Amino acid sequence: DNNFQVGGSKVISNRVEVKIAGGLDFPLNKMVRIQQHFDDKKIEDIESTIKEEFKQVSVRAKVVLGQEVAIGCGSRGVANYAKITKAVIQELIKLGAKPFIFPCMGSHGAATAEGQKQVLASYGISEKEMGVPIRATMDTEIVGKLEDGTPVHMDANAADADGIVVINRIKPHTAFRGSTESGLTKMLAIGIGKINGAAAYHQHGMDNFPAILPEVRDVNIRERNVLFGVGVVENAFDETAMIQVIPSDQIAKREPTLLRYAKENMPELKFDNIDVLIIDEIGKNISGAGFDPNITGRNRRGVEWNHRLNIKKIVALGLTKASQGNATGIGGADVTTMRLYKDINIGATYANVITSMNLDGAAIPIIMNTDREAIALAIKTVVRTQPEQCRVVRIKNTLSLGEIEVSQNMLEGVRDNPKLFSIVSEPKDWNFDSRNAIEPFE
Repeated sequence: DNNFQVGGSKVISNRVEVKIAGGLDFPLNKMVRIQQHFDDKKIEDIESTIKEEFKQVSVRAKVVLGQEVAIGCGSRGVANYAKITKAVIQELIKLGAKPFIFPCMGSHGAATAEGQKQVLASYGISEKEMGVPIRATMDTEIVGKLEDGTPVHMDANAADADGIVVINRIKPHTAFRGSTESGLTKMLAIGIGKINGAAAYHQHGMDNFPAILPEVRDVNIRERNVLFGVGVVENAFDETAMIQVIPSDQIAKREPTLLRYAKENMPELKFDNIDVLIIDEIGKNISGAGFDPNITGRNRRGVEWNHRLNIKKIVALGLTKASQGNATGIGGADVTTMRLYKDINIGATYANVITSMNLDGAAIPIIMNTDREAIALAIKTVVRTQPEQCRVVRIKNTLSLGEIEVSQNMLEGVRDNPKLFSIVSEPKDWNFDSRNAIEPFE
């Protein structure tokens, strides 16, 4: 129910009625499709690459004939995730192992076993597609303790297996900086710890994660038979650029190198300032923060975050289906739409932000009835700037930054930097349907 009362006044309903001086029915600047230039190196043959990685003696020696191996897959969007996972399964079977998959994702999927299976299914990781069982539980086993006594939790099915493998993308984290951030170490701490472990470690604060997470990882590796991690790095076009199978005793040494490579190949918005950034879709499969602060520079309250790009207003138009209603990070936007608001699963979103202890991630921005109203409101409220002067950028999401749209008043800067940009289309009017919903970004 989207209707509730505060002091006798209806706050949120199926339609927001609000008086705005001058209204929002002013012309919007035409937009131009441009291409940002990034290194597009990628792996052409996923299966062959993984076969080569499994030829490492240090990897093959970890697998014992007949052992039951738990393969941890997470909630982050990873290019070719299903293909990579299936190739790893096939190589393990060739070595005589009996693999199964377990959701390795903290509190995501509404912190339920079935919800986490659905998250995996949205990536094409299902029993039917993978050919192996998926064992999902929120139960954990305490396998050890940190020096300060904090219990170290592990997914119960993984803890009972003969061996453990985790597969994850290595990338900069959205809320802290360290030698390891989002990747294998985090999955071997937060992900494998389910909601029990995630909540326990977040008690320390994310600013302590650079020290805490490696400590948790090392306890899990010491107390259970973690075979190896499969580290994936992507290029700026959200394509697989590197895959490495790393024996567990080498993760601490090799993951920081892959993180540096990931940072060097991360996409960006190649501007110094943007008045209004329009994001067509946010979601947990896009970023743990819904839309990546590494791209926007807009982070949660209380996080020290130096960033070159200054964005004055952010509009979030929609929520990805793969997020299953988890709108964590929506609080980083200034304006959103009624359609996004109606897609929010409050329980799933709250479970995630409460576990992370960053409650502002679930704060609801100003809601406008339509896409056009949301965009116009953001433009209208940029101070000391007339609507026709606003520097507006539109992106599909923070993973897809190759082709973007910019307002025609930014064209001079684009033309002056041919090494950074090329122009794809002539200036065009915005394309809204009869309900003022914007045509999807393709």
